[in-house]
Amino acid sequence: MRLSMNDVIKDTDPLIREKSEEVKLPLSKEDAELLSAMHQFVADSTDDEKVEKYNLRPAVGLAAVQLGVLKRMLAVVIREYDEEDNEIDVQEYALANPKIISHSVQKSYLANGEGCLSVDDVHEGIVPRHARITVKGYDLLTKKDVQIRAKGYIAIVLQHEIDHLNGVLYYDHIDEITDPAVLEDAIVIE
Repeated sequence: MRLSMNDVIKDTDPLIREKSEEVKLPLSKEDAELLSAMHQFVADSTDDEKVEKYNLRPAVGLAAVQLGVLKRMLAVVIREYDEEDNEIDVQEYALANPKIISHSVQKSYLANGEGCLSVDDVHEGIVPRHARITVKGYDLLTKKDVQIRAKGYIAIVLQHEIDHLNGVLYYDHIDEITDPAVLEDAIVIE
């Protein structure tokens, strides 16, 4: 199974606002294939050749609901590069039933705001997230239950994708900030 942007639903589709259901473990063949295809989509989406060939858009994460499937599954691939554009680190997960089990009071946000494969319109503004989170779930890549302690960019990406599983889009958080003091000690991620 290979996914493309043709499979991704938009924020105009009411399904994107539905809450996703937990999946049964061990994963069924169908769920494992879908989660694997989601991971492949995200992994391939930063390769210019594959973006063109498979009709992808650059992404760091994808939730099953974005494919019209109301199951608590998500895939994340974040690559870090040095000054010479050599890959130095990869953080990647294909999670079933991910759940945030703890988080910091301190906030963080992306300086340039967030984007989403399901959102075509630009929504400018700060999207406050927890600076540090702990997520537990089943990781298809390692085939075991994991507990992920995340901070910085990966923490924001995981929160963005888990929001999808709850029918929440990133721009829902933008209007939450009425008091600038809320972000006084927030970590700004460039």
